[in-house]
Amino acid sequence: MSSRLENRAKLACLYAGGVWGLFWIPLRALEEAGLHGLWVTVIYFLVPTIFLIPVGILRVKYLKLGGLNLQITGMISGAALMLYATSIVYTDVVRAMLLFYLTPVWGTILGRFFLSEVVTPLRIFSMILAIIGMLTIFGLGVKFPIPQNAGDWMGVASGLLWAITSLRIRLNQNASAIDMTVSFFLWATIFSILIAVVLAPFHIPSIVQISPAMPLLLIFVLLLILPGTLASLWGPKFLNPGLVGLLFMTEIVVGSISVALLAGEAFGSREVIGIILISSASMLEPITSILKNK
Repeated sequence: MSSRLENRAKLACLYAGGVWGLFWIPLRALEEAGLHGLWVTVIYFLVPTIFLIPVGILRVKYLKLGGLNLQITGMISGAALMLYATSIVYTDVVRAMLLFYLTPVWGTILGRFFLSEVVTPLRIFSMILAIIGMLTIFGLGVKFPIPQNAGDWMGVASGLLWAITSLRIRLNQNASAIDMTVSFFLWATIFSILIAVVLAPFHIPSIVQISPAMPLLLIFVLLLILPGTLASLWGPKFLNPGLVGLLFMTEIVVGSISVALLAGEAFGSREVIGIILISSASMLEPITSILKNK
């Protein structure tokens, strides 16, 4: 693999992480419209899935060629995103992000055992920086992010499933990112509908309830969610799962700032220090790689 392709993959993951940092905005808009938490995720995934139906029809031959392997990756990634979206509804936004971003730890372990990847001192240092940054934002020594409710556990589970997704994508580099995106949203929609129907069957939202949040959701879907998802499924094809988790941590930076600006949550020196540490951890390997290849 050329260094140029690897650097493009790293940039794709950094971009995708930034997009996911804004992921919470339409979710909270749907929640504020009065939708039950579980049906929030149904609408959130159903809209991009509808946009992707024509793509799926045009690429049905390739989706069939992808076979069970493609669908399993879609199931795992779809379940990861569904759990993450639901965790945002049921716990604090930043808390959900922090618990999700144990991903670099899971990814590094999986990469070591299944890809025989060498865990370099630089990777270990990056992970330590990232974890310290997470804990600093969260309140080091005061509010250690131990899962305390269902939303928290969903955040942890989603991070683990995303690490497995990154591993599967790396093991199957021939899979098309477009086909994975179609499968990804399809399974996220299926899982979210099943859970909502089973656990909240009497809270199906009406068109009147959904309407106020739809313009914002449509803008996010077309300009951010679909391109961000494509990038998040293309980049990991060429990178170690642990590194993917670190690069995706730009989400915490964008998410913390956007939550502070738009949701009025606290943003002070602790958040600034945490963001600097996480940004440094995310950029350390890409910058080192670029400098080596000059």
